Amino acid sequence: MDWSFIARYSPLYVKAAALTLTIGAVGIVLAAGIGLLCALARYYKIPLLRQIAAVYTELSRNTPLIVQLFFLYFGLPKAGIVLSSEACGIIGLAFLGGGYMSESFLSGLRAVKREQIESAESLGLTGAQVMGYVVFPQAAAVSVPAVGANVIFLLKETSVFSAVSLADLMYVAKDLIGMYYNTTEALTMLVAAYLVIILPISVVFSLIERRMRRAGI
Repeated sequence: MDWSFIARYSPLYVKAAALTLTIGAVGIVLAAGIGLLCALARYYKIPLLRQIAAVYTELSRNTPLIVQLFFLYFGLPKAGIVLSSEACGIIGLAFLGGGYMSESFLSGLRAVKREQIESAESLGLTGAQVMGYVVFPQAAAVSVPAVGANVIFLLKETSVFSAVSLADLMYVAKDLIGMYYNTTEALTMLVAAYLVIILPISVVFSLIERRMRRAGI
C-alpha cells in the first residue's frame, strides 16, 4: 500500500465526495417529493393522475439509471436540449428514485386500516385532518425502513455519474487508476469515501426506526 499516494490524492476524493453528496441529496429530496405525489395520486385513485403515476413508477423502476443518464446527456441534445452533467445527475436520480419512493410511501398509506379512517371521519374530522392526524403518522412509521433503504440505494447509484463526465468519486478513482495504475490505493479510498457517506445515514435511519418502534408508532 502506497500511503504517500493516498495522502497526495485524498483531497480529490474529499472534493468528489462533496459533489456526490450534494447532487445525491438534491436528487433524493426531489425523488421523495415526486414519490409522495405519485403515492397520493394512486392512494386516492385520482382519475388520469393515478394512471400517469402508475406508468411513471413502472418506467422509472424498470430502466437502469445509466440508460436514463445517457438519454439526458446524449439524447436530448439531438432535440436541442443541452443539460450539464450536474443537471443530468440530479434529474436522473430524481426520476429513478421517485418510482421507488412512490412504492414505499404507497405501502405505508395502504398499511393504515380502513376502520381507523372511518372512525376518525365519524368523529367529524375533515379529510385533511384524517390524513394529518391518523393516516400520515402511521404511514410514515411504516415507510421509514423502505425509505431509508431507498436513500442508501440512490446514493450508491451515484457511482454511475462518471458515465456522463461528472467528476464524482468513481470518476476520480478511474482517472487515478488510468494515470498511475495504483489500483489498490485508488479503490481503497473509493470504498472508504462511500462508507463515510453511507454508513452514518444507515445508522440514522436505524435509530429513527428503533425510536418509532419504542414509541409504538
